[in-house]
Amino acid sequence: MTQWTDYTTGERIKLLRGPDMTQEQLAEASGLSVATIRKAERNLGGSLQTLLRISAALHTEVSVILGQQAPRRAMHGADRAMMRELSRTVHDTAAGVGIDVQPPAPAELAAGLAAVWEAYRSGDYVGAGVRVAPALREAAATLEAAPVGQKSTAAGILADAYRLAAYVANQFGARDLAYAGIGHAQQQADRAGDTVRSAMVASGRSWIYVRDARLDQAEAAARMSYESIEPRYGDRDLGMLATYGWHVTFAAVVAARQGDVDGADDLLSQGRAVAARMGRDVRVNGTAFGPATVTAQAIGISVSTGRPGKALSLFESIGDTSSLTPSARNRMLLDVALAQAETRQSDTALDTLLEVCSAAPGWARHQGFPGVIAQKASTGSATTAKLRKLSSILGTSVIIN
Repeated sequence: MTQWTDYTTGERIKLLRGPDMTQEQLAEASGLSVATIRKAERNLGGSLQTLLRISAALHTEVSVILGQQAPRRAMHGADRAMMRELSRTVHDTAAGVGIDVQPPAPAELAAGLAAVWEAYRSGDYVGAGVRVAPALREAAATLEAAPVGQKSTAAGILADAYRLAAYVANQFGARDLAYAGIGHAQQQADRAGDTVRSAMVASGRSWIYVRDARLDQAEAAARMSYESIEPRYGDRDLGMLATYGWHVTFAAVVAARQGDVDGADDLLSQGRAVAARMGRDVRVNGTAFGPATVTAQAIGISVSTGRPGKALSLFESIGDTSSLTPSARNRMLLDVALAQAETRQSDTALDTLLEVCSAAPGWARHQGFPGVIAQKASTGSATTAKLRKLSSILGTSVIIN
């Protein structure tokens, strides 16, 4: 039986396009020329921007086009077990089922959930999913048992737990569960009357839209998330500044995915201004933001908008990255590797990619860019041994024809 990885990139595009969509229709949907579509389907090359546009038009992820994952993500046994339990817990708790557990004190619950966020930010998505399921039950039980005066606080904590569950589901391509989780998070954030949490939920929904190739909706949700919490001039609250800065910078990422380079740069400049006011990176509300974070995001935006040289210059200037979360640093290095591949530094790109994948193989397995980088690097002087080592680490073929 032919495996998804056995097809070439061009063949996968044809299969995803199917008999009901012509090359002309794909060109119109992606905003590309018919000649570019034909070239891609004949395996005659294609930039990252081209592949992102094609994947969005086909309502899939670029990693599917490159064969790093099948149209429905293949998962290990531990992944499937975690996702089954997480799905049951999200749906059960929303229906008031399975919450007959001893509710911890809100402070204890918040501290436990913060530890789960740390696991997620480190790239341990399976571990975060395993731990967020019981945290969800405890959060729902706490809300149920809370006196009237403490309902808002408990609802806010439950909103955080549902949002984290949605993030884990999104990482594993379980889009229906991600939408359900983020919807329940919105209900609880509204119940808590917490504007900041509502903004975090809107940003989370935007990210799900991005992964679902619904870029117009992603842009609208991202805009709503940062406009609702824009700080006043002179505001020095680091938590609020970090939250706003992260949201406006994520909106820049979405604009870049839309091909709106000027819009992305404008939003990014707002993020940089906020980071400069802060002076350092801080972590708040399950995320982190500051000078290093905004520069790391700027590197990714430069790559996705076709400016790899600028991305490499930014990387050289970033300085201390110890404040970045492990997943943020790993993602930045993937962007650097892609920029190196785009500038024909094939061996260097593979070295950077191997550094990331060797240090965080579990995290790398859920990313789409290793396949993109390997495809581009394999056209240069890269060694077959490095590509084979990558295939072994990722558990899939990364040598793209």
